[in-house]
This record gives sequence, C-alpha cells and structure tokens, in this order.
Amino acid sequence: MSIPEDAPEGLTEARMRFIYTLRSRGVTDARVLSAMERIDRRDFVTGIFSDRAYEDMPLPIACGQTISQPSVVALMTEALKVGPRDKVLEVGTGSGYQAAILSQLARRVYTVERHRPLAREAQKLFDQLGLTNITCMISDGSYGLPDLTPFDRIIVTAAAEDPPGPLLAQLRVGGIMVVPVGQSDTVQTLIRVVRTETGYDYEELRAVRFVPLVEGLGH
Repeated sequence: MSIPEDAPEGLTEARMRFIYTLRSRGVTDARVLSAMERIDRRDFVTGIFSDRAYEDMPLPIACGQTISQPSVVALMTEALKVGPRDKVLEVGTGSGYQAAILSQLARRVYTVERHRPLAREAQKLFDQLGLTNITCMISDGSYGLPDLTPFDRIIVTAAAEDPPGPLLAQLRVGGIMVVPVGQSDTVQTLIRVVRTETGYDYEELRAVRFVPLVEGLGH
C-alpha cells in the first residue's frame, strides 16, 4: 500500500521515517523494502498501540502474542530470499503482518496459526486488503502442512529449541527455512537452513527474541 499523494503530511513523514529506519537497520533488498512500503503496518496494529505502528518495536496483540518489530520482519524476509514463483509456508500467523509482506514477493503463501481468533482476524484483514494469494489455516504449526509439500521457503515466527524436523522434511531441495532457535526466551538465534541433496546447511544470522513455538491448538 503506497503512500497516496493526498495523504496527511504527518502520515507521509511517518512512513518515510519507517522505511529509513529499516535501511538504517541493515535492510538493503529493494524488493523487501518495496513490500514493506506497500503493506501498511498500521492495518495490523489495533487499539491503544495503533499510534506506535511505525515504531521499530514489537507490540502486543491478542492471545498473548506479539507483532514483531518491522526491522526483524524485514531482515527475516530478506534472509528467506523469496522468489516470485515460490510457495511459502509461514508458521505463526499472529497479526498477519509477516504473511502480508511475503504475499508481495511470493506466488503463494500458506500461513498457519494455532489461535483461532488470530487466524480469523488475519484472514478477514487479508480479504479486506485484497491479498488473494494468502491462505490462512488453523493448525498446529509445529507439524507444518504435509499435504501441501514441498515448500520453496519456510519461515517460523516463534522460537523452537531446534529447527523442527517435520518442517525441515517439508522443504524442497534447494529450499530455505528461517527460524529462531533457543532454549531460553532471552537467548535466541535466528538460523537460516538450506536443504541440500545430502542434508542441511545451517547459518547463524543474528540474536532475536520471539515467543516460544508451542505444540497443539490454542485455547
């Protein structure tokens, strides 16, 4: 969603600062920056926190979850190296913001959420924004979507102790998964995994902090 020419001056400046902040945090991919500009984070932040939507910080959403800080969303998206023909699996829909960004880059995005209210609200927002290449499903994301494999890209927006085996198995050869790992909610590392003909290559990217990846459906 680009900034309209007749937008209020303050909003235009806020969005410009938003993109500038992403660049200053090390985001360089032009396609990712363009997607971050088109998708308005304010659409995904409601209530008392809506006036902080353009700040580079995580914000609370329903069901005890968070919407990640924009620079982390951008850097994870950049690390995923999404191509225009890729089929992407996202584990942890949350507000829907990350899936919306991915929808600007990929052919098809499947996103799974264990909390029914979050999934419903996200799908409603995707429909309102005309993001027709996103499919939102209520499911235990730790097991992925085996009926739709293989995926070209997989992104996990919750921290696991190790890259989940069921998700690794759903990655095509040459595919990439980006996932935060760590046994503590204070010490986590963002990992990029590339599936090869003989196994998996792992690369540590940066320190992060995410809610834990939990099995089962939310109540």
